[in-house]
This record gives sequence, structure tokens and C-alpha cells, in this order.
Amino acid sequence: MTSAHLVEDDEQQIQASALTFLRKFQPQHPESDQILFCKTVNYLVSIYALSVPAAQKLVSRAYGELKIIDERCRLDLDASTEHLAVITDPESGMTWAVPIKAIVERVIEAPDNCRMRLV
Repeated sequence: MTSAHLVEDDEQQIQASALTFLRKFQPQHPESDQILFCKTVNYLVSIYALSVPAAQKLVSRAYGELKIIDERCRLDLDASTEHLAVITDPESGMTWAVPIKAIVERVIEAPDNCRMRLV
């Protein structure tokens, strides 16, 4: 089955299946999104007989949804100041006020911080 043969309802159903697969196996690959992505593509190819490009397109869309779900907290720019970051989770209604000093000490200057780079 190629993407040209997929109707919109089929794509939505298969994308939902990809999202379910991503959520199920994400804990097994916490440090490697690429492995999880490839496993999901292979899953769609084998289960739905999709071409690799069609599967990649649907997995990309599902992966975007997954990241939105996982990263639902937002910085509230209107409520934040130069010394305080206000973070909200619209889904739960929770709000956190985090001093910028704490972010610098615990994230940016953390001894095990190898991800943050000076730009």
C-alpha cells in the first residue's frame, strides 16, 4: 500500500496506531528517538504493508503528536519576569514559578550537564 492509495481516514487510523506504538515502546528507548522512530516505521511497513516513505510520513506526524503530549508545559511569557520563569501545564491547570537562579544552578551549571552549549 502506498501513500497514494491511502485515504485520509486510513492515514488517521494508521497514524493513531503509530502513536500507540511510540507511546508503548518509548520507555524502552529513552535516549534514542531514532531507534524508536525506525522500529515504528518497520512496524507500519510490516502490519499495514506500507512503503517506507509512506510509513515515515505517518510516523513523523505521530512523533510530532507524541512530543506535543510529552512537552505540554509552556513558559508563560506574560507572567514571567527577568528573574522568574512561570511555567504552566494547560492540561492539568498547574503553574510553577521557578527562579532563574535555580535554572542556572541546577541545569546550566550542573556538573553532569553535557547537553547545554554556549551559543
